[in-house]
Amino acid sequence: MHPAFSVVFFTTATGAGYGLLALLGLLGGLGFIPADFWLGLAGMALALGLIVAGLLSSTGHLGRPERAWRAFSQWRSSWLSREGVASVATFIPAGLFGIGWVFLGKSGGWVAVAGLLTATGAAVTVCTTGMIYASLKPIAQWHSRYTLPAYLIFSAMTGGVLLNALLQGFAMGSAAVLTGALLATPAGWGWKLATWRYNDRLEIPTTANTATGLAGGTVTSIEWPHTEENYLLKEMGFRVARKHSAKLRLIAQALAFAAPAALLAIVFFLPWPLGAIVSVLAAVAQLAGMLVERWLFFAEAKHTVTLYYGRQ
Repeated sequence: MHPAFSVVFFTTATGAGYGLLALLGLLGGLGFIPADFWLGLAGMALALGLIVAGLLSSTGHLGRPERAWRAFSQWRSSWLSREGVASVATFIPAGLFGIGWVFLGKSGGWVAVAGLLTATGAAVTVCTTGMIYASLKPIAQWHSRYTLPAYLIFSAMTGGVLLNALLQGFAMGSAAVLTGALLATPAGWGWKLATWRYNDRLEIPTTANTATGLAGGTVTSIEWPHTEENYLLKEMGFRVARKHSAKLRLIAQALAFAAPAALLAIVFFLPWPLGAIVSVLAAVAQLAGMLVERWLFFAEAKHTVTLYYGRQ
């Protein structure tokens, strides 16, 4: 698949934004995070800012962005439409939670209920995003048991690292949040390694014979029906060299997982504000690494439509 930056940024930004929003709603609503005005304002602004920026960037991949609103009408059959509905619906409890937790300085009661609904809405939205790709049978690398959990794990991981950086920045560091972020990072790393191992060993049963329905012998493409690449080959037939893929996998692992885990471990032994600075560096490195990881997620996927053009 062609890794358009708008979609790469969308999946990275919204994943981190919804992860942070879910944690704020859950921990803030139940009183585990203090109802501090500036902390809450910065946290909600960061979470909602990432979400809105990601959603707006996704329209850049549409042929007619002004018609994006029509996607909401297909929620009965389209995971993309369900994602749009869920993302907008989540803003309702998030707004109520923000009013109670940030501006009224309250937790528990109706604020806790709004926070729980916000966290639920964020999780559902991330699930619908993952299902957009997991439901695509023609792309074997996505249509697997690894895709949907990856979206949830990465969202919780990036959201947790952002929350830790936020708390450390306001000198309200929590050992529990720091520990959770530290544990989530190697968990995400392990899941990514397992996904790559699965995809590298994947044996796709579909061939040019089965794709065309012509049995017997070997079906080969003698001549393309056109003289230059069309939309299908540009979007569905993107190819990345194996050596480049290996190099980018190392970069993704170093930035998204190894560096943040090492930095978060160091934070336990640093006083403020050094701990805050290192926590922010961990969050920035992880988001940069996730951009690379998401790029690979699209670039390494192969659509079976390319079989019609003689590609294996």
